[in-house]
Amino acid sequence: MTRHFLGDTAALLGRSLRHISRSPDTIITTSIMPIAFLLLFVYVFGGAIETGSDRYVDYLLPGILLITVVSGISYTAYRLFLDLKSGIFERFLSMPVARSAVLWAHVLTSLVANLISLVLVVLVALAMGFRSGAGVLAWLAVAGIMLLFTLALTWLAVIPGLTATSVDGASAFSYPLILLPFVSSAFVPTESMPGPVRAFAEHQPVTSIVNTIRALFAGQHVGGEVWTALAWCAGILVVAWSGAMAVHRRKVG
Repeated sequence: MTRHFLGDTAALLGRSLRHISRSPDTIITTSIMPIAFLLLFVYVFGGAIETGSDRYVDYLLPGILLITVVSGISYTAYRLFLDLKSGIFERFLSMPVARSAVLWAHVLTSLVANLISLVLVVLVALAMGFRSGAGVLAWLAVAGIMLLFTLALTWLAVIPGLTATSVDGASAFSYPLILLPFVSSAFVPTESMPGPVRAFAEHQPVTSIVNTIRALFAGQHVGGEVWTALAWCAGILVVAWSGAMAVHRRKVG
């Protein structure tokens, strides 16, 4: 049974990756907005923002990485919606294919596509002067956090992908998520925010994740905030996966 599931997932993953390879503009498009934010904030607003960091790009990059993922996972919902509307989703379910393999193929495709987008953003940041004092283990920790964050949001994207009634509805769910980094420590320290805004910023997932990645990049001790970041990612993942599987069961039922 496990071999059947893995084989079906691998075959469907290959199908999705071939679609992306024939349409590289998908990855380029999801990278453009984060790179535009990176350029805008570093070269236009960076000189006016006091963060206590020698290079604003060092302070900014963790938040841009999260925005990159949020931009990318909207395409997961979009591709899943198109499969549903074209009838290929039902066709797969009528074949001797493990039912959850269809969803996992889309999820793994999202991980691969977002990894490529994240690498592109980091390369641009390096060209703009980003430097890190992180060692190999710290970079691996950053990669692990970003992987968990991407996996959690991708399963969240599966829900609108299965339930949306239009293309716009399938991808529109990501818009509020893109706004979260702007009310966090991603662009400015939370200490500069007024009371209620600061309270929200300090108790939402983006701030703890950004602060953890920023400390890892700087080669600093992350403290207990890493556990808060991991708890947020794991909590979102469990809730999103449970919701996605519940919706999927209703669809295939």
